[in-house]
Amino acid sequence: MTGVDLTAWILGPVLGVMTFLFIFRIILTWYPQVDLNRLPFNLIAWPTEPFLIPLRKLVQPIGGVDITPIILVGIFSLLREILLGQQGLLTMLSRVN
Repeated sequence: MTGVDLTAWILGPVLGVMTFLFIFRIILTWYPQVDLNRLPFNLIAWPTEPFLIPLRKLVQPIGGVDITPIILVGIFSLLREILLGQQGLLTMLSRVN
């Protein structure tokens, strides 16, 4: 197993799980009464919050709705496609080796 294969093997699930967590985070925004500091909601909030904080400084809520989780779902999906998709960079590199 080469370094490219190992990177793709680790990065694929990490990007997939993060996308999944951000989708759950979007769903949680529909329920403002949910306490994100209690189980099981903190399992979704803790890994996603470090990504949301800096983006919230750049993107203001639109009509009172926080759209930063939606933006991050797009970013993580795009990143996964660019790196690991059928024509992705890591996929192409692993075919060369």
